[in-house]
Amino acid sequence: MKIGILQCGHFPTADGFPEQTYGDLYPALLAGRGLMFQTWSVVDMEFPDSPNDADGWLISGSKYGAYEDVPFIPPLEAFVRQAYAADIPVVGICFGHQIVAQALGGKVEKFEGGWALGRQTYSLEGDEVALNAWHQDQVVEPPADAITIGSNAFCKHAALTYKGRAFSVQAHPEFEHSHVELLLQVRRAGLSPAQEQDVRRNLGQPLANDALAERITAFFKEPAHV
Repeated sequence: MKIGILQCGHFPTADGFPEQTYGDLYPALLAGRGLMFQTWSVVDMEFPDSPNDADGWLISGSKYGAYEDVPFIPPLEAFVRQAYAADIPVVGICFGHQIVAQALGGKVEKFEGGWALGRQTYSLEGDEVALNAWHQDQVVEPPADAITIGSNAFCKHAALTYKGRAFSVQAHPEFEHSHVELLLQVRRAGLSPAQEQDVRRNLGQPLANDALAERITAFFKEPAHV
């Protein structure tokens, strides 16, 4: 099964850390599950010719807000709607979660309550799962087709499902603790000492990345049953 990765941003780099792209992180997360991958860097205006160019689509994180006036966002929204109308499964992660919601009629805003940084705990269909996150923007109004299946006190609509046609999460199941350490180094200037301390306190604690990888794989392979 071929999964098209729509890369919506460039993962940061820093001395002492290997260079990686979102096109590297998702295949690593989903490795060994019978999936093949091709990446289109839509942030650089590299788009597939058609939603039929892959069997499923995975939309990455990004430094941009879904509501920003950035050239790649309108054609990406149009592509999401085309894939959705064609019943080709779409998975959105962080920015991808937000852009799917916005493209299908939802609302995304910069959250007044601040940032979710590092390991967060969510209720996902009755199970408690811990995942790394790094965001301030949130889906504040899901589309009519969406059902909220994951949340916590900070993020009301942290995971959405769309009648077997799309599945999205606000957190980053592709982020190991090393990726959070990199973000701390790159973005430290924008953090308060208390924020950095809170993130570091949870580094090394267990994450549910494998469980989300299984969930994403099951959605791609049998979307109507997830």
